[in-house]
Amino acid sequence: MDKKQLKRIKNRKGFIAALDQNSSRIPDILKKYGISEVEYNSEEEMYNFVHEMRTRIISSPGFTSEHILGVILSEHTMNNKIKG
Repeated sequence: MDKKQLKRIKNRKGFIAALDQNSSRIPDILKKYGISEVEYNSEEEMYNFVHEMRTRIISSPGFTSEHILGVILSEHTMNNKIKG
């Protein structure tokens, strides 16, 4: 982390958004969002639901540097596109 990033985290209000769920917990997390295990048949389909959820969060108008100091993303999210 460079000095500018460290200063920002130390001095600004906000939080670090952790969007990197453990794969064993994903079914439980999806249930909380109303998506049951019968709605997907493979790990790929499960991760597609997770990616759609993360896309909604990241593309939300409130997801800005005004409140977000940083984001922890999974490799799966980093390897996918969000709205092109």
